[in-house]
Amino acid sequence: MSDDRDRLVEAAGKSIAAGSKSFRFASQIFELETRERSWLLYCWCRACDDITDGQTLGHDAKATDNPEERLAFIRAETDKALAGEATGYVPFDALATVAAETHIPADLPHDHLGGFARDASGWQPETGEDLLSYCYQVAGAVGVMMAHVMGVDPSDRDTLDRASDLGIAFQLANIARDVVEDAKVGRTYLPRQWLAEEGLAGADLTDPAHRSALARVTRKLTDLAALYRRSSRVGAARLPFRSRWAVLSAARIYGEVAVRAAELGERAWDKRISVSKAEKFGLVLWAFADALLPAPKVSREGLWTRP
Repeated sequence: MSDDRDRLVEAAGKSIAAGSKSFRFASQIFELETRERSWLLYCWCRACDDITDGQTLGHDAKATDNPEERLAFIRAETDKALAGEATGYVPFDALATVAAETHIPADLPHDHLGGFARDASGWQPETGEDLLSYCYQVAGAVGVMMAHVMGVDPSDRDTLDRASDLGIAFQLANIARDVVEDAKVGRTYLPRQWLAEEGLAGADLTDPAHRSALARVTRKLTDLAALYRRSSRVGAARLPFRSRWAVLSAARIYGEVAVRAAELGERAWDKRISVSKAEKFGLVLWAFADALLPAPKVSREGLWTRP
């Protein structure tokens, strides 16, 4: 391993430790090479999110105040990375490394950036289909890239679609957990059609008087998350054991967020839903048992499918 790659992996490990304790927890199960590659990919994803939101990346990059300029910067450095050029920025050089090692197709990082473009424009979905396409961009595409990291054959369309399903499930859970917090900063990911059915508008989402209606809308998110999470288990069963266990652990941990949001109903936003380290250990043990079982026979018929 080169000194440059060592440096990138170390920086990526610090990024994931600070940015996603759940993903880092599950990633420890991967064998070493897959774990390092997953960290390198995460480092780029985290940086794109931070730059889009105007957060600080220390010495790695300097965001501007203009969202279009931020996106242009991300796209330009991503294109350089995918072309195998050194960028001088750790997250983009991390992408260059993992993309070269695992042959990630360029369209997948570009799909991911499409979600950030929607965020920068203040986009809100009109329909459930719109919502699912966004969930694919910001998380499903990452799931497909992770499948490449784990060695899935690029021609295995069904397994890649199942990987996308898990990312979509993760994002639906995140939206359910953060819907009120997002609304406070002017972001609404609930489809306008769903809100209209309950007589709600974006401004109502922060008002406790509308929590009952909001809980009904959010239940659609958690029900969908369960469907996509179940589908993803079919693809996970095709992975090598340690990758299978790691993916099923992440599914259990993120799935717990959706389950709790559904169970709490109107109280889901009284405080941020979190899963303790002890609970994560328990879920990882459940995932170990999941990894020993045959895959459920679940059809993807009726599920949204990436282009």
